[in-house]
Amino acid sequence: MKVLISGASVGGPVLAYWLGRHGIEAEIVERAPAPRTGGQAIDVRGAALTVADRMGVLEQATALRTRMRGMSMVDGSGAELMRSTEGTLSGGAFDSPDVEIMRDDLTALVLAAADPAIVYGDSIASLDQDADGVDVTFDSGRRERYDYVVGADGLHSNVRRLAFGPEERYVRHLGAYVSIFTAPNFLGLDHWQTWFRDGQVGGVVYSDRDTTTMRVNLGFEDGPIAYDHRDLDAQKRLVQERCAGLGWEVPRLLDAMGKADDFYFDAMAQIVMDRWSAGRVTLVGDAGYCASPLSGQGTSLAMVGAYVLAQELGAAPAGAFDRYERRMRPFVAANQALATENPGQGAAPESIQRAAHAITLD
Repeated sequence: MKVLISGASVGGPVLAYWLGRHGIEAEIVERAPAPRTGGQAIDVRGAALTVADRMGVLEQATALRTRMRGMSMVDGSGAELMRSTEGTLSGGAFDSPDVEIMRDDLTALVLAAADPAIVYGDSIASLDQDADGVDVTFDSGRRERYDYVVGADGLHSNVRRLAFGPEERYVRHLGAYVSIFTAPNFLGLDHWQTWFRDGQVGGVVYSDRDTTTMRVNLGFEDGPIAYDHRDLDAQKRLVQERCAGLGWEVPRLLDAMGKADDFYFDAMAQIVMDRWSAGRVTLVGDAGYCASPLSGQGTSLAMVGAYVLAQELGAAPAGAFDRYERRMRPFVAANQALATENPGQGAAPESIQRAAHAITLD
């Protein structure tokens, strides 16, 4: 059996790893020319910790965790409004078993563990499936046949568009947008987060692991707006326009944004679908059931979904996609609900932990 996976962030390599453990050949195709750098701090929680442990990467992930010491909030003049050394808004309480780690650190770990056959700088142009397999044509002109195709290619999934139709059918906007980029740590943050907000605009800055750099999130609230998710310059201009009126150090952060080579921008949105599978094509993670960064569970959903899908394909290909959906649906629903549980303040810690454990892994 041969499976093509589109996407080499977290879900794709985790799926490749577990398919290999079940004796299934996997190939990954990734549009980017190399592993993507940057990204925000992400959390590995609940059942995803079990997946990481069974992959043999949990100890390494724990060693690379962000190790934040606390957080503060400031007003437009930089005056501190509050501080806490018991936890952070992004990672939760420090006494939880969760692992907060930079996205690129986790991606590097799962890629190294999976060591998959991977083609960078290419993408799927068309899918033509029949009862026995899927003929795939790539943007490069290459043509191959696979038994199954899996889209692990994010909120703007190319596989979902080809197999299920336009994104607009499935996206549920949550009324906010966020940008993420790396900048020199000119604030001198030492494993610390600083949050700031003025009306519908705000963000957070926090030090990277080595503290010479920091990760910056700048965002704003708004209804659905039209933007090209591949036009980075236009996205930077949009963030500049919306955040230009913020005080404190925001003008310097915006200047750093203009120079950032790992800039990312997108809507806070969820993907809601009646089915994640069409014939021999299925979806994993954000491609099929994005919960949005507001849930804090996107990475964990991708890891658990990849594990369950590989387990079902390994057990018996016939009916595997149906069994995968039955097992994952309650878990996805619980975690998507987190994003809207308490708008503006985030879900309660006990809700997050319940959702993170809302599945039992064999």
